[in-house]
Amino acid sequence: MKKQKNTVKVIPLLVLLVLLALWFLVSYYELVPSFMLPSPQAVLRAFWTDRVLLLNHLKVTMLEALVGLSIGVLLGFICALAMDRFRLVKEALYPLLVLTQTVPTVAIAPLLVLWLGYGLLPKITLVVIVTFFPIAMNLYQGFQGADKDSLLLLQAMGANRLDLFRYVKWPMSLTSFFAGLKISTSYALVGAVIAEWLGGYAGLGVYMTKVKKSYSFDKMFAVIVFISIISYLCLLLVQWLEKKSMPWKKGEKHEL
Repeated sequence: MKKQKNTVKVIPLLVLLVLLALWFLVSYYELVPSFMLPSPQAVLRAFWTDRVLLLNHLKVTMLEALVGLSIGVLLGFICALAMDRFRLVKEALYPLLVLTQTVPTVAIAPLLVLWLGYGLLPKITLVVIVTFFPIAMNLYQGFQGADKDSLLLLQAMGANRLDLFRYVKWPMSLTSFFAGLKISTSYALVGAVIAEWLGGYAGLGVYMTKVKKSYSFDKMFAVIVFISIISYLCLLLVQWLEKKSMPWKKGEKHEL
């Protein structure tokens, strides 16, 4: 069993190494022009050359993503709680929430920049929009999936609504909450970058726009890889929080 678990962990690393090897071979033998697909060495060199600039831009993007994600989680929690508590609220909001997901993010971003300017506000607003839905829907499903027998037992023992939420609904909805949080976390960084594409003074999206205009594709690939790594590290942090928040599921695996 232990050998099988180790094999499962090694497979993604092997796939990554194979992809890197293919990338190196394609660029080495110039199967694709270097201005279209720079070599891994060129990408690493570009990252190292602009490392200070990238880190400064990262601070802005992470600020937008974290603030927007925090607000999105809070609003999603309130919305899920209201839909679970009041049937009329659920019937009124549920279709609207689904409808909001039919509007492309790239269509919303230009309007936000037009209405709110080029500062942090439109970026944070877009992050809130893209992170709110997964939290609200997953939490609502988690609240609805709470064990009915446990709720009836606590009610028979004189528990109030707060007790039902604290001891049954919230613990049983944590799995759904963290499932939504993983999705929202990945959306947060992407949403901030997309908003920065359309206007701003700093951020990884602004950096990408500048290097694209100068046809510096090695730098473009460098920032793409950088964003992917940061997103993965954020997901690992959420996974760690999930394990710490649900110690009763310590024996279960939460692989990304």
